[in-house]
Amino acid sequence: MYDTVIFDLDGTLLNTIDDIAAAVQYAQKKYGFPVHTVDEVKKHVGNGLRLLMHRSIPEGENNPDFDKIFADFSEYYQKHCQVKTRAYDGILDLIKELKKRNIKMAIVSNKNYKAVESLKNIYFEGLIDVALGENEAAGIKKKPAKDMVMSALDKLGSTQEKSIYVGDSEVDSQTAVNSGLDCILVSWGFRTKDILEKLTYKKIIDEPMKLLDVIA
Repeated sequence: MYDTVIFDLDGTLLNTIDDIAAAVQYAQKKYGFPVHTVDEVKKHVGNGLRLLMHRSIPEGENNPDFDKIFADFSEYYQKHCQVKTRAYDGILDLIKELKKRNIKMAIVSNKNYKAVESLKNIYFEGLIDVALGENEAAGIKKKPAKDMVMSALDKLGSTQEKSIYVGDSEVDSQTAVNSGLDCILVSWGFRTKDILEKLTYKKIIDEPMKLLDVIA
């Protein structure tokens, strides 16, 4: 039914929350702000790192030091984005099986494109060819806009009709809708299943290899 899978990264392929939270906490401590717990940070992810920092400090982007704080946060995260990050159980087996079946794959993430490329090379080198991160400076709108997905499909030579989107959040569900793709939501990510059940999706899966049942 499908020959292409577009994956979200954080909360879908990789459990990145501890490293993201550590970077947020680093910035909060450095500037004397209240420090958020990992669970609090988890609620704020999904719309890119800049919006995450907006949600993490007093006054958000209206804070006069916001650009400096965001730069410090970004630099810290770039250097520490793989300390505790790991692929979710079963993800590598899934990716290898999809590759074996000649399914085309891409990653689209609102994370900074340098971090996305770095993590793709560390965990999925030789398995996933296309990985796109936030690059609005180039005129490519971040998710839930369809731009990144359309760019990935173009690079893969794939069509919307034969492609499926896999993610773990409200942003991912809306991205799939905006892109005209069927959506699979995963329950092991950054949102609880009761939240996922309120979204638009084709199916919710509880373990990675269950995606093969959808692809077949």
